[in-house]
Amino acid sequence: MARKSLIAREAKRVKLVAKYAKLREKLKAEGDYDALDKLPKNASPVRLHNRCKLTGRPKGYMRKFGINRVTFRKMANEGKIPGITKASW
Repeated sequence: MARKSLIAREAKRVKLVAKYAKLREKLKAEGDYDALDKLPKNASPVRLHNRCKLTGRPKGYMRKFGINRVTFRKMANEGKIPGITKASW
């Protein structure tokens, strides 16, 4: 599991991106790059990183499910993800 501080930092970035989204869009449309440069760095959506919703793990993230590959496999084997079965042929 990821450290709580890293999970909290990412959540803080998500809030900041949402707060400045409309302003960023407006400034980009106007072409006012000087004002855009004065916004907080973490207000840019590029700085966001996908993390597992359950463990906070940053790597091996599966976008469709919102969890990482390790958690996905564990839950799939336990039958906790509807429609997912282990392949056998």
